[in-house]
Amino acid sequence: MPTETRTVAPGAADRSVVTEDGKTLQVPAGWELLPPGDAGVTRRVKSRGPSWTVKEKKGRRMFSRGVWAPADRIEAVKCEFEAERGTEAYAKRRVADAKRRDKKQAAYVEDFQAAVFEFLAFHHQYESLAHDLAMAVSQHATPVGSGTVARTQRIPIQRRAESAVIAWMRHQTTAYDNMKIARVKGRRREVRRMLAERSREMLDCYRKGQTIDAANCMLAKALKR
Repeated sequence: MPTETRTVAPGAADRSVVTEDGKTLQVPAGWELLPPGDAGVTRRVKSRGPSWTVKEKKGRRMFSRGVWAPADRIEAVKCEFEAERGTEAYAKRRVADAKRRDKKQAAYVEDFQAAVFEFLAFHHQYESLAHDLAMAVSQHATPVGSGTVARTQRIPIQRRAESAVIAWMRHQTTAYDNMKIARVKGRRREVRRMLAERSREMLDCYRKGQTIDAANCMLAKALKR
């Protein structure tokens, strides 16, 4: 078993894990848990031999709980990284990597905002408001680590844009955040679906160029805040 690389879930007892097929295993003697947080160390530890990656699902999200691997391997990798991180070459590489990430993030924010604007498809008389809404949604949804639908790569950007708009409107133009929803299976999903339909109806009014009383429109008021 220690010779196999696995993805596991936390077990009920210390130094125990649960495999993907539901079996409980004890962590091998001499192994320790490398906490999440240092991607470079984690990648190198995993590349050098068998390890058990611990992931825990909460709701719809999956969280990393670290990697079990031989303690001597983890220590060796940490020492290597400590030595490398003290060099000038490493510092320069870090600066270059940061610039590359910033450039990539800026390009994605621009693309995402354009996708939101395209999804809105407001009548030309509401074009300015559409730009404001696209910017507001993008600023909320695109930050790295935000955990929003905009950060997932599993669905096309067009669907991400639509979902992000509906989510933003649910929190900004409805009373969802203050609702007391019964803890009945499916009830929260039902409420969200109902609010999403209302949001789509509101968006359709702007798409059709209908006369809208901005003073009483929840969307217009939310963008002014």
